[in-house]
Amino acid sequence: MKIGIIAHLKHPIKAPFAGGLEAFTYQVAQKLTERGHEVILFASSSSEASGKLYSILDDSSYEQQSGVRHKRPDMSSEYIAEHHAYYQLMTDIDMIGLDIIFNNCLHYVPITMANLITTPLVTVLHTPPFYELKNAITAAEKKGALNYVTVSKCNADNWGECIENCPVILNGIEVEKWDYYETGRQGNYAVWFGRIHPDKGLDIAIKAAKLAGLTLKVAGGIADQRYYKDKIQPLLDENIEMLGLLNHKDINKLIGEAKVCLITPVWQEPFGLVVAEALACGTPVAGINAGALPEVLGDECGFLVNPGDLTGLSEAIHQAAKLDRKKIRQYAESNLSIETMLTQYEELFEILVENKTKIAS
Repeated sequence: MKIGIIAHLKHPIKAPFAGGLEAFTYQVAQKLTERGHEVILFASSSSEASGKLYSILDDSSYEQQSGVRHKRPDMSSEYIAEHHAYYQLMTDIDMIGLDIIFNNCLHYVPITMANLITTPLVTVLHTPPFYELKNAITAAEKKGALNYVTVSKCNADNWGECIENCPVILNGIEVEKWDYYETGRQGNYAVWFGRIHPDKGLDIAIKAAKLAGLTLKVAGGIADQRYYKDKIQPLLDENIEMLGLLNHKDINKLIGEAKVCLITPVWQEPFGLVVAEALACGTPVAGINAGALPEVLGDECGFLVNPGDLTGLSEAIHQAAKLDRKKIRQYAESNLSIETMLTQYEELFEILVENKTKIAS
């Protein structure tokens, strides 16, 4: 099939990845290409693609700070630039001759214009509902049937008000690209990795690690400078190591040699690729019971506590560190493989291409 993948434009789609959505988009494009499909990635200009990159926004208009796009002072200019980039893409996209459009962006324009094109389009709902996307879906549904899929049962429930029975395809990762670290190779530290943003709760992880008496090593780009300055900097001391963005080899080693990985979302996390990546390394998880984390984590891979329970989280760190790392890796291989995920997406694409039927209402 000839597949067009629409990426979001907040960050380039390339390693080191700014977040889970960038990693997901890159890996899906790469693996679909390996499976013999012709893949076109619609993304910003400095993105990288295994197939063909179709640039829809010039990254030279933006500053880069530690690998993360730095928003310009005039936010309206960025907002309008992204609006026009997607508008122009959707205006031209039928002329490219795609079999299917795989929409992975979080922007309203591809959804509101989907009924104006003839190429089948399916949108992956990677997040819980937010104002712009929810309004776009509500408006688009009034004009005709569109197709959606989401990444967890929890997130399908979140969208239930405007999309009834949204199909679920769990995210997957390239488990084989994450080296397994057996018991005995671990240092005396916990790890936290991901975007440093209020939603991800790094401040909670730092406090819990201190209560547990462990060094915390942190990898990731600062996505919210105010949060970092107000909530994170005051907590930093010799037991908190801020490592910034790391390449795959280094992040793999960092996670694999950790006693435990802390996952501390303060929102309804729709999936949590960081969970899958930690489990692929054999590293158990201690975290907050929020969103889809119970779905992703399984029964023998970690411990979750209720939001606000710092003491419980510090205790969960020590409990999780005792779990069988080999079983954790096996769980990742059996349940969180990108190959399983892609097979399900291919089956979905074939239905849409052949029948142009609606898969969710």
